Amino acid sequence: MRNWPGIAWGVVKRGEGLVHFGHAGLADADSRRPVAPTTRFRIASMTKAFTALTIEQLAAEGRLRLDDKVVTHVPELKGWGDHLTITDLLHHMAGFVTDDPWGDRQTPLPEAEFTALLKAGVPFTRATGLTHEYSNLGYAILGRIISNVSGRPFEAEIARRHFQPLGMASTTFNLADVPAAELATGWRWEDSTWKREPDMGPGAFGAMGGVITTVPDYARWIDHLLSAWPAAAPGTAEAPGRATIRRLGRGEGSPRRMNRPGDMLPSICSVAVVYGGGLRIGDDCRLGRVAFHGGGYPGYGSHMLIAPDRGWGVFIFTNHTYAGPADLAWQTLLAIDQAGLMPRDAIPASPALTAAAAFAGRVLASGRVDAEPALLAVNLLMDRDAAHRAADIAAIKAQAGRCAAPTLKPDGALSGIISWACANGTITADLLLAPTPDVLVQTLDWSFRPAR
Repeated sequence: MRNWPGIAWGVVKRGEGLVHFGHAGLADADSRRPVAPTTRFRIASMTKAFTALTIEQLAAEGRLRLDDKVVTHVPELKGWGDHLTITDLLHHMAGFVTDDPWGDRQTPLPEAEFTALLKAGVPFTRATGLTHEYSNLGYAILGRIISNVSGRPFEAEIARRHFQPLGMASTTFNLADVPAAELATGWRWEDSTWKREPDMGPGAFGAMGGVITTVPDYARWIDHLLSAWPAAAPGTAEAPGRATIRRLGRGEGSPRRMNRPGDMLPSICSVAVVYGGGLRIGDDCRLGRVAFHGGGYPGYGSHMLIAPDRGWGVFIFTNHTYAGPADLAWQTLLAIDQAGLMPRDAIPASPALTAAAAFAGRVLASGRVDAEPALLAVNLLMDRDAAHRAADIAAIKAQAGRCAAPTLKPDGALSGIISWACANGTITADLLLAPTPDVLVQTLDWSFRPAR
């Protein structure tokens, strides 16, 4: 184990919950008390997703709008923050300066002192809406919005909406709720020895990083997030709450490139990242869409990573100041993928796409794309005429030899790829329908890949 006092981890599969977990090391370096399966850790900024989802739910219920001016709900911003919207705070686009070390130490700030800070105003480091800049202050203000809109302290409202329904009975914002024998105490390594970090109780900045939880409890949260995928097919009903969870994956601002955690060389795989709602949203070269977040804090370090289109998630807790277990989480999920255990969610074939795929099969058999003009969008033969398309198909069929029945792989209700396994290779057709009530094909492009 790395030079951290203790560590705990969990692996979650959608619908099955916690499928693997473990722990090692010390929950307390002084008493040598070991980490147990139910040891409670601070998860710091992994709290932000709870705050963000609560804001999204309040918006879905019509109790606020994401484009509301913050000053509408937090009047203390009047005169200096009148232009800020809730969306600016949610996606770290307010223009506040990055404040990790300062913000962490504000966790126990009393509400009255926070009110005074907001009334006095804070400086901006850049124009609002220009770029993502991580702000704990912004999420503390979101906590104040939750309190003012719901009429309850943000801690109670988040617990009511998330901890209690999910059975997260060992999860809290209040250190006083945690028995001493169950707490992973926080430590830093200094002067060749472990030094205890001071405990911080609840306060106004808790909405940005105050949650204390266990591996079994947090696994329920991860499974809850994963349960929102895959989305229902267009035109079919689903519980509104699933769509609200998926809104956490809607990022804002210019993407940033980051090296995938755990990669030794920068060129192996960079990830394009935007900030969603309490989650960083990325596109990984192997895992596809990912959502992740770290939790750095005095005495603690954590990381969570989910692949929502695959239905798996990993998280790691430690009790070492600003420990960085991100590489371990990513390597774990990559190992699960390498083992072939996490295929992408299959997209069902819609009736429209199925009908268009059957048409493509008839085109391949006959060699003519214009035999059924009622199925052609107006652009298709303008983009490439029937004679040239017929020549393309004839050339491909001459190379391919005898073909088996086709397979259709949808990538949406109106688009997909059709493949024919043939004697000498594979024929593929990219199929794209027009946004019209009738089934009209706007793209039908053919290609052939010879067998190796």
